[in-house]
Amino acid sequence: MGIILEESDGHYEAVDIIVREHKERSMLDGQIHDVLSVSEIITEIKEALEVSHGPLTKVCVAAAGRALKTEQSKAVVDISGKPMFSKQDILHLELSAVQLAQAAVAGAKHNDHHYYCVGYSVLYYQLDGEGIGSLIDQRGNEASVEIIATFLPKVVVESLLSALDRAGLEMDALTLEPIAAINVLIPASMRRLNVALVDIGAGTSDIALTDSGTVIAYGMVPVAGDEITEAVSDEFLLDFPLAEKAKRDLHDNQSISITDILGFETVVSKDEAVERIAPAIDRLAETIGEEILRLNGNKSPKAVMLVGGGSLTPDLPRRLAAKLNLPENRVAIRGLDAINSVSFADHITKGPELVTPIGIAIAAKQSPVQYHTVHVNGQPVRLFEVNKLTVGDCLLAAGIKMNKLYGRPGLAMIVSLNGKNVTIPGKHGQQPVLLKNGLPCSFDDQVDGGDKLTVQKGEDGVRPELTLGDLIGELPSKTVVINGKRYEVSAGLTCNRLPASMSQPVTDRDEIVFDIADTVEVVLKELKLAELLNDTRPFFIKIDGVEHKITEFTGKIYVNGLAAKLQNKIDHLDDIRFEKGTESTLRRLVEILGMPVTESMPIFFNGQQIQLQQELIQFTRDRSKLGMDERIHSGDHLSTKQKDVQPFIFQDLFNFAQVEIPKDSRGFTLLKNGEKAAFDDRLAPGDELNIIFENPISLK
Repeated sequence: MGIILEESDGHYEAVDIIVREHKERSMLDGQIHDVLSVSEIITEIKEALEVSHGPLTKVCVAAAGRALKTEQSKAVVDISGKPMFSKQDILHLELSAVQLAQAAVAGAKHNDHHYYCVGYSVLYYQLDGEGIGSLIDQRGNEASVEIIATFLPKVVVESLLSALDRAGLEMDALTLEPIAAINVLIPASMRRLNVALVDIGAGTSDIALTDSGTVIAYGMVPVAGDEITEAVSDEFLLDFPLAEKAKRDLHDNQSISITDILGFETVVSKDEAVERIAPAIDRLAETIGEEILRLNGNKSPKAVMLVGGGSLTPDLPRRLAAKLNLPENRVAIRGLDAINSVSFADHITKGPELVTPIGIAIAAKQSPVQYHTVHVNGQPVRLFEVNKLTVGDCLLAAGIKMNKLYGRPGLAMIVSLNGKNVTIPGKHGQQPVLLKNGLPCSFDDQVDGGDKLTVQKGEDGVRPELTLGDLIGELPSKTVVINGKRYEVSAGLTCNRLPASMSQPVTDRDEIVFDIADTVEVVLKELKLAELLNDTRPFFIKIDGVEHKITEFTGKIYVNGLAAKLQNKIDHLDDIRFEKGTESTLRRLVEILGMPVTESMPIFFNGQQIQLQQELIQFTRDRSKLGMDERIHSGDHLSTKQKDVQPFIFQDLFNFAQVEIPKDSRGFTLLKNGEKAAFDDRLAPGDELNIIFENPISLK
């Protein structure tokens, strides 16, 4: 189909249209299979138009929709510990996803350059697994993007160029059939609706879907108008050209007259003809419907627009609506009347088959695919653009692996911190260095033909460098009060079992331990107050090999006023108080144990009562005699020996009473109960003793 289109102030007029049928099937599924045959048809159309419009040298063309390949892909990047995500980081992530899609389209056979990306759309971003509107200036552990990208094989463009060249035409601009049709029928303002556009041609049915303000998918099925023509041919024994004519007559007439290959002429009603080719119509509706559902996530769109000559297939809209579970009025054939910005010369018949060619003419000028040659790292790269060409597009076309451009992160370190393994990630790699014509640039900078690009891999990251202070922060500390005085307790720090400081560098496999005293006993040792512990330990003593625990000699510990033990936990601002035990003398020991170590007898001397005593048991420690008032210690071993017991005599009085003899005394008399007595007289409890000096004496 050749069209002469004139543009004036944004309005287009179709001045002339010429249509020619291929003499043989030199186009299969939208792809040129016979360049010579196709170039002959192009030449014929060109020469026919030149009769009325003069010489034609340039032409706008479209690549078939079947050649487009659509692929979804997702790229993920670890951003833990990385500075905030920038626009360039996001573009790099998007381009990495496009390259993954490109590899998937090429079958991952390392021939990515055979497919060109002609556009991609971001479906969504995610941060740590949750959807997010924008990744710019975000921080987290993992960022990802999912995109849908569209690719065109290089062979499609090459065959188009060859056919045009043979016809003496130069490609002025290139567009893509689905893009062309959707641009004129579904403007951007309508793309928030989930709508399917189906261009049913001869060999293929091209499908485009819109939703949420963008084109979300392109697709193609190799079933279209030719299958219906073949069904008519089979049912009525017609050769292909006559079957094609009969099929078109069915659209405008209630009956058709046909002559089969045997020469029999028959008149067939429209209803009968449709019924006989119904299986082919159903197969076309089912194939298109299944592809729409697949592209749309297994749900029906809100509406379907049909264009192209094949859309005139009888009863197709109703059957497609049934396949998609849509009301019949939601599937409609759209003709040129749906394009407001185009008027037509009077002799042009307006049919749906003209929608895509008119769209191609407009789109090829408004949004052409332009070819450029740029140099990437000194190598020439041929590529084309749909809207504008960017540095990122050139790197993709040059086959440079986007995920290899950023420097690798440095080696991580693993250390043990208080018994738990901690991974310290290496420093992140640097962004790649991008230069355009020797000057710094970014992934989204626009590129023109002849530009020279240089890309250098970013520097690799290095191992982390940090001190114990960087890793730990501040060592914990707490304040305690001991016997009314405040003390500061700080944590101890060791590295590989040796004392360490906060400024010491961390190395791989270090064993780092920091802990703070947390019991009464450890706090006192940390504060070098261990002597306070001596009075609080259990008091054990052995007497003649038998061990005794003397709790009265053990001091008491109180924490915040409550009795406590050495193992009690101590928190910040706890009040610790120590109370000493009873003085540990031998006398107190025998009192506690209730040992009868002395014998006593009360007597009276000069009217005053005196207790006479004598030891029954002699205590020794390390073979040394112990007095009753001597100190004993925990862990001492004491031995005892029974002493011979003698009756108390008058002479024993002088061990317990102090008698002063007057200097002028002439002698004395001993009295017991008022009678004279001698020094060796035995005494009985309660005896009254006196000493009478010849001159008065005083008793102290």
